[in-house]
Amino acid sequence: MNTIKRLGTPLSHTATKVMLLGSGELGKEVIISLQRLGVEVIAVDRYENAPGHQVAHRAHVIDMTDGTALAKLIELEQPDLVVPEIEAIATPMLVELENAGKVRVIPTARAAWLTMNREGIRRLAAETLSLPTSPYRFADSLDELKAACAEIGFPCIIKPVMSSSGKGQSKIDSAAEVEEAWNYAAAGGRVNSGRVIVEGFIDFDYEITQLTVRAIGKNGEVETHFCDPIGHVQVQGDYVESWQPQIMHSKALERSRDIAKKVTDDLGGLGLFGVELFVKDEMVWFSEVSPRPHDTGMVTMASQVQNEFELHAKAILGLPVNVALKSPAASAVIYGQHDAKAIAFEGVAEALQTPGVDIRLFGKPESFARRRMGVALAVAADTDAARVLAKQAAATVKPVVVK
Repeated sequence: MNTIKRLGTPLSHTATKVMLLGSGELGKEVIISLQRLGVEVIAVDRYENAPGHQVAHRAHVIDMTDGTALAKLIELEQPDLVVPEIEAIATPMLVELENAGKVRVIPTARAAWLTMNREGIRRLAAETLSLPTSPYRFADSLDELKAACAEIGFPCIIKPVMSSSGKGQSKIDSAAEVEEAWNYAAAGGRVNSGRVIVEGFIDFDYEITQLTVRAIGKNGEVETHFCDPIGHVQVQGDYVESWQPQIMHSKALERSRDIAKKVTDDLGGLGLFGVELFVKDEMVWFSEVSPRPHDTGMVTMASQVQNEFELHAKAILGLPVNVALKSPAASAVIYGQHDAKAIAFEGVAEALQTPGVDIRLFGKPESFARRRMGVALAVAADTDAARVLAKQAAATVKPVVVK
C-alpha cells in the first residue's frame, strides 16, 4: 500500500500536506493531532471560522458539494492526503481525481462515496457482504414512502439518505405520521436528494460504536485494531452521551468485531472507522459506518491512551497505533440552548472542580438550541459513575447570550 514515507516540516518544500474536507469539532481534533506530528494542514468547510479553521495552517470556505470548486482547490493546494470529515462532499469528483492519480483520499474515494449516503453502505452491508441488518426500503416520493412503511410495518425509522448527527430522522408509530416524517427528512438532509430510507425497528438492548482502525503493522501489511466498545444514548438519532467500555456478552463482542472487520476490509484504505451496531443479548445487527472519527468516540479523549483522533492521524500517515484503554470514562453533550451568534459559557470553573472531569468547548461561531457546542468528559472507577459525573458537568456549563 502506498504510504507516507517521511514526515516533513510544515510551510516548507518538505511539508507533508493534509487537506480536511469538513472542519467541525471532530475535524478540529484530527487537525490538532496532525499538527503534533508536524503536518501542514489545510482546513476546508462551508462556513467561515469553523472549529478546525481556527487551528489549521490555512483555511478555505467553499461549497464542498460543488465538484468543480473542490477540484480547483485540490489543484491549488496539492495535498498529499485528502481527508473527508463530513458526508456532504462531491465524492464522484474525488473518485475521478483518485482514479486519475491526482489525489489520495482517506480511506479511499470509493469508501467516501459509498458512505456519503445510507443507500450505498446499506446495500453493501446487506446485499454484498450479507451482514445482518434491519429490514429496509428506499423511497423517492411521499407515495412511495407510504407504501414502504406499510410493507416494513410500524414502528419504523425514516432517515434522509444523506444526513448526519440524526438530522431529518424520525421514529414513527403509525401511517398518520408518514407525511410529517417525509417533510422532516427533506428539511434535515445534508443534500436534499428527495430520497429516504425506511428501516424496520429492531428491539435491541443497546447500541454500540465499534471503533476500528486499519493501520500499517511491523511487517508493512495492513492490520485491523479494535478499541473497546463504546455505548451511547441517542435522541432522535443525535448522540447525547457515550461511555467506554460497554460491557457485552463475549459472543456479541466477537460478532461485532467480525462485522466491523468485514465492512472495513471491503472499504479498504487506512484510518479509523466508526461502526455502529445494535445489540440484543448475543445478537448483533449492522447499522451504519463512518470512515472517520465518530461523535460518540469523543469519550476516548478521556478513556484511551491514544484517542480516536490521534489514532486516525497516525493510521493515515502509516504510523503504529495503540488502542489500549486507560480508564473507564463517559462523555455528555453541551448544547447551545440559544439561537445566537458568539455566545459565552458560564460555570466552566465549577464543572472542572470535580475530580476526573474535563471540558471541551468547540468554538463554533454560531449557536443553535440543539447544536453541539461542547462536551463534558469524566473518568471514574466504572462507567456508571463516569456517566453521572459527565452529565452533571455538562449541566453545570451554561451557554449565555451576551448583549
